[in-house]
Amino acid sequence: MNAATSTNSAPAERARIGGWQPFSTCDWPGKLAAVVFLAGCPWRCGYCHNPELLQRRHGQQRWPQLREQLQRRCGLLDGVVFSGGEPLADPALPALLAEVRAMGFATGLHSGGAYPDRLQRVLPLLDWVGLDIKMMPAQYPAITEVAGSGERAGASLALLQASGVAYECRSTIHPALHDEHTLTQLAEWLAQRGVRRYAWQLLRPGPQLPQPFAPIAANWPAPALQAAVASHFAHFEVRTG
Repeated sequence: MNAATSTNSAPAERARIGGWQPFSTCDWPGKLAAVVFLAGCPWRCGYCHNPELLQRRHGQQRWPQLREQLQRRCGLLDGVVFSGGEPLADPALPALLAEVRAMGFATGLHSGGAYPDRLQRVLPLLDWVGLDIKMMPAQYPAITEVAGSGERAGASLALLQASGVAYECRSTIHPALHDEHTLTQLAEWLAQRGVRRYAWQLLRPGPQLPQPFAPIAANWPAPALQAAVASHFAHFEVRTG
């Protein structure tokens, strides 16, 4: 039984689509992609930039209409990325991935690794994954408010690495959450596990966040720390946008 026909799957028409972005150059590095946002997430991170997608409810878009719009973009896009929320929370994801591949698009996924078993089932339908790594595993519950979430993220990383699917790890960082020791420890842990592509994404404070965060100073993280972390990876970057 493949991912698209798993008993835990649902038809594509039942997907809870929270919105979509027709063109993006930053959600899949090096690719021009559409981004489909699926609603629902089991974690409650205080810096979530899409808190309106935490609950499993429909936005204004339904899959039949979105399918038509994607079909009109065949030949214009490299691929389609499913983001969220946590897209693996939607039982319709395998069917969505299968349909998008049948249209001729490459498929990408943004995930926090909350559902390693579901990730394993959809890996054969994916060309690329952006995996969010928030902290060292033991520190995850302080951010997600869910016990065992760090172990789930670690298991997802192991499955992803064993699959051979292209991926990157990235961490959303802020001085209130990450000091220099934390950032160094996390980078070394990922490098020891064989991660080759890693990115820091600076948290962008704003009124939409569930919790308040102060603006990040221009010199943070320190250039010396960035250089030290970069030495552990084949590709490392700091994203500010």
